[in-house]
Amino acid sequence: MRLLLVRHGQTPTNVDYLLDTAVPGPGLTELGSQQAAALPAALVGEDIGAIYASTLIRTQLTAAPLAATLGLDVIVRDGIREVSAGDLEMLPGDTEAGHAYMKTVFAWAAGDTGLRMPGGESGVEALGRYDAVVAEAAGGGAGTVALVSHGAAIRMWTAARADNVDVAFAAAHPLANTGVVVLEGAPGEGWKVLSWAGAVVAPAGESGPAGQVVDGDAP
Repeated sequence: MRLLLVRHGQTPTNVDYLLDTAVPGPGLTELGSQQAAALPAALVGEDIGAIYASTLIRTQLTAAPLAATLGLDVIVRDGIREVSAGDLEMLPGDTEAGHAYMKTVFAWAAGDTGLRMPGGESGVEALGRYDAVVAEAAGGGAGTVALVSHGAAIRMWTAARADNVDVAFAAAHPLANTGVVVLEGAPGEGWKVLSWAGAVVAPAGESGPAGQVVDGDAP
């Protein structure tokens, strides 16, 4: 199947650079609404058969224009919500708290899934809930599925599950609001990233090291 992992549009706490992960969370800024409205045109070439969003309002608002254009319902699932910041909730992301948050997220992607976010979930829990929604989407019969999710969660899951993107690449390539990671594969068979925010990614062992951007600008 073809899997489109879409980060939500801009929120007020994105602007303030806060670790805002609690449900239901804020809505979108004016720019975020414009970004959401632009998604149908950005994904016009994709034969999307199902659209999922997390339990955070910002993903549902981002998914709404795409769903309306395609005549699809948005399927809401908690499993693709943002990685819970736990004790770090609402602290500035550009401080030691933010560094601790991302260090934990990428430790999970590297395999240390028993590590727990301070006051929050473990990697086993975070990856497990995300895997469950991906498996549901894969079993739904659609050839292409869009999951409107969150930046840290998308980068964590992709680095952990894709054969050709490693932690170093995911850590070095933040995903902008409404940025899209395109993968193909299936649960139990593996995943390969085709593009990251519009830049084609080389398959591991074919055109360069894991996660090498070979076409377009790095995001």
